[in-house]
Amino acid sequence: MQKKTELIKNKDGSIYHLNLLPGDIAEKIIIVGDPGRVEMLASMLKEIRVRKENREFRTVTGTFDTGEVTIISSGIGTDNIDILINELDALVNIDLNTGKAKEEPLSLTFIRLGTSGGLREDIAPGSVVVAESAIGFDGLLHFYEGYDWILDTSLADVLVEFLEWPDTLSYPYAVKANRELLDTFHFQEFLYGITISAPGFYGPQGRKLRLESFDNEINDKLSGFVYRGKAVCNYEMETSALYGLSALLGHNALSICLVIGNRVTGEFLNDYKPHMEELALKILKQL
Repeated sequence: MQKKTELIKNKDGSIYHLNLLPGDIAEKIIIVGDPGRVEMLASMLKEIRVRKENREFRTVTGTFDTGEVTIISSGIGTDNIDILINELDALVNIDLNTGKAKEEPLSLTFIRLGTSGGLREDIAPGSVVVAESAIGFDGLLHFYEGYDWILDTSLADVLVEFLEWPDTLSYPYAVKANRELLDTFHFQEFLYGITISAPGFYGPQGRKLRLESFDNEINDKLSGFVYRGKAVCNYEMETSALYGLSALLGHNALSICLVIGNRVTGEFLNDYKPHMEELALKILKQL
C-alpha cells in the first residue's frame, strides 16, 4: 500500500499542489510560467468549465476552435516543473483512491509557452525560439531512475568539454523535444536550436549584481557553441525538466519561448505582451 506521504491529496480528493481533480484537465495542456498569462490565454477560449488555483499553479480548462485545452501556470524553475508534471501525470495515470498506476497510461501533450533570453547576437528580442534540445544545468533528472535511454549524452559531453565544466556542479543533461510536435509547430519565422535551462536567474545565467558568477565568460562561450549545425539559442529555467520528465512518463512535450532580452547586446523588450498574445493565438490555432 502506498504511503499517504507519497501521493498527497487534499480533503476534497484533489491532487495536493495543483488542487485539481482527474476530470479537470484536457489531454492538451499549455504551460506558462506567469499565472497572469493564464488569464490572457483564457480570454481566447470560447467556453471555460474549470477555473482553479493554488499557490503559483493557476488552471483554466476550456474550449478553443481545435477542441478542449488546459492552460496552467508552473511558476519559475525546474523544481516547479517537477511538481507540475508528476501531478498532472498522476491525475490521468494513477487511481487517486487506491494509489495504483493504471494499466493503460494516457499520453498528454504539453506545450510550454514562455519567455527567455537570447544567447546569440542575431537573436533579437521579439524572436521566437523552439527548443529542439534542452540542456539542463539543474540536475533534476539525476534523481530519477531510467533516464539514460532518453538523454542525448553526446551533446552534453561535447558541451561539458567545451565549457570546461567544473566537477563541483551537477553534470549537464540533454534531452530532445518530441519529434511529432516539432513537425506540427514548424513555422518559417521561428528559430530552432538548443535551449539552456538554468537553476537560477542570476549567477546560474551569468548575471552579476553583488555576487560574481563562477564563470564570467560562460555566456560568451555558450553564444559560440554549435553542435551538429545547431546553436545554443536561449536561456530559460524549465524546459530540461519538462522534456526529461515527459519522456520518462510517456508524454509529449515542446517548449516555445519568446525572446524578451538579448544577453549579448543587452537589448530588452519592455512591452512584450502584444508579442506574447500573437504567439499564444498562433499556438492555440495549431494545437
